[in-house]
Formats: sequence, structure tokens, C-alpha cells
Amino acid sequence: MPSKDPIQRFEDILENVILIEEFTRGMDLKAFVEDLKTRNATERCLERISEAARKLGQLAEDLCPDVPWPNVRALGNFLRHEYDRVDAAHMWVMIEDDLGPLKAASQRALELLRRAEG
Repeated sequence: MPSKDPIQRFEDILENVILIEEFTRGMDLKAFVEDLKTRNATERCLERISEAARKLGQLAEDLCPDVPWPNVRALGNFLRHEYDRVDAAHMWVMIEDDLGPLKAASQRALELLRRAEG
């Protein structure tokens, strides 16, 4: 069931992207791999992003068609159910390559939703 408050869901995505940016600021792959706390905190933020994307439903695709929403939604299930297969290097690639575009798309969606709200 889609969220009744898509603004909140996009804010949740944005907040967790920013948290990951803060957690990993100044790190490289080696530092990330060696820092269990940062990896676990990042995983939790990615789970929240995934859940918010799930709650957005089709509106996410409508407002941000360039984001691979099915992959974002599936990530949460993978992190929860395949936790023993989570690869820190793969997470690092996502941090470097995918979070920036997701952040920008979420910011644009928030602007559109807030303008439409009034």
C-alpha cells in the first residue's frame, strides 16, 4: 500500500542518504571494509531507504523515472535475508555510484511535492 505521506518518505530517503554520506566521509574502500560500525550503520540506512521506496509505490517511478526503484526496494530484502552474503566492496560501489543520483532525484521529487502541496 503506497504511503499517505510521500513527502515524509522522500525525506526519509534523503535523511538516510545524508547519514551514509556523513558516516563514510573521508573513507576509502579499505577503511570502510575495516570499520564494522560504519558498515552496519550504512546497512541500516540502506534498509530504511529501501523501505521508504517500497512505501512510495508507483509514485517513486512517476517522480523519479531514472532511479532503478525495483532494485532499491529489493535491496532491503537482500540485506535482511541474505545478511551473510552482504559484500562490503559492493556496498562501497553503491555508496560511490548510486547514492548521489538517488539524493538528487529525491530532492527534485520533494521540491515537486512541496510545490504541489501549496
